[in-house]
Amino acid sequence: MTPTQPRIRETHVTETDPRDTAPEDHPMIHPLDFGGKSIRLIGTAHVSHESAELVDAVIRREKPDTVCIELCPSRFQALRQKDRWRDMDVVKVIRERKASLLLLNLLLASFQKRIAEQLGILPGQEMIRAMEAAEAAGSEISLADRDIRVTLSRTWRLMGLWEKLKLVFQMTLSLGKTEKITEEEIEKMKQEDILETLLAEIGRSHPALRDVLIDERDRYLCAKIRSAPGERIVAVVGAGHVPGIKRYLHQDIDLGALEKIPPGGRLSKALKWGIPAVIVAMLVLGFYLGGSKIGKEMLSWWILANGILAGLGAVAAAAHPLTILTAILAAPLTSLNPMIAAGWVAGLVEAVIRKPKVADFEDLPRDINSLRGFWNNQVTRILLVVVFTNLGSVLGTFVGGTYIVKAAIAWIARSWGAVSAVAPSLLP
Repeated sequence: MTPTQPRIRETHVTETDPRDTAPEDHPMIHPLDFGGKSIRLIGTAHVSHESAELVDAVIRREKPDTVCIELCPSRFQALRQKDRWRDMDVVKVIRERKASLLLLNLLLASFQKRIAEQLGILPGQEMIRAMEAAEAAGSEISLADRDIRVTLSRTWRLMGLWEKLKLVFQMTLSLGKTEKITEEEIEKMKQEDILETLLAEIGRSHPALRDVLIDERDRYLCAKIRSAPGERIVAVVGAGHVPGIKRYLHQDIDLGALEKIPPGGRLSKALKWGIPAVIVAMLVLGFYLGGSKIGKEMLSWWILANGILAGLGAVAAAAHPLTILTAILAAPLTSLNPMIAAGWVAGLVEAVIRKPKVADFEDLPRDINSLRGFWNNQVTRILLVVVFTNLGSVLGTFVGGTYIVKAAIAWIARSWGAVSAVAPSLLP
């Protein structure tokens, strides 16, 4: 173990322990060679007892220098430190604009946990067994996966508004009861990544997502595995990553590029500032050319559309009445400022009025398993307030902005028509 890794509880095994044997030709074990290193790549199903037993047996038999596991530091902490939620600063999450990513991460954790409970196995059990076996064998542990927050950030950046709406809707519905998992479905899961399974429908319409979710992580895992210290390596990854890791084993890989969160494209930046600029220009034009009546009508539509829809978003998240009022008042203004979002304002107010208690953080692992739990737990409810209020504000911008632009164009057309009708009589 490296000094920076937390110690795993020791597991004492006798020389006759039957788990020390595993067939060399097992279909889930892939022997690889790279730069003088002997690598045993094990493709696992994340919800399989068989995978957990196989991982344990191979590591005990091989006694490798290093065991690489498909975990990033944050997911490692999620498995090993059950009370880590107590240290979460919800206000900091909102201020750093990470509420949506945290909510998505919790929904992913909920999905995997509920499936694992049906099968009677802990989520990530094969990774836990790998760590325990590595400790018993005196092997180092290497966390080989890319940070889940980077993966989700890169995925979110690629998705359009409609795809984000579909994703939130689909994953919210998934909080209902999960149907009984069949053996055939378990076999299918062995060939897929959990993120790919959840985002399959969106991935079909947006192939670039697969590159972020699967191909990029294949390259990342491959680079980490082949650079692991020692000459004897055992790597434990989801079966869906095995073909990609083998494909990229002898190719150049730029880890730095895979760890970056790319900035928004020029088009998104232009729209972020351009849409508010057009709205403000249309409002000014309405007052200047159409008079106070036209200007007030356009302004009223903007305020009502933004305020009502943002308020409905806060209502959908079961926000406090004062939070709902804040969303209604803030949305018409924040929609004109790309640096501030109505959901962030509403979420901060909700966090102040209904400050999460210690019990909320302690109950978080349990509450994320149900739809009711997401709405009853104050931590997740704050995240829902941020996301739903922002969605309402975006819809309000679309509705209100569309009306303003149409009204301005119609008024200009009428004015131009009147000028054209009078122009001939003014000619000599």
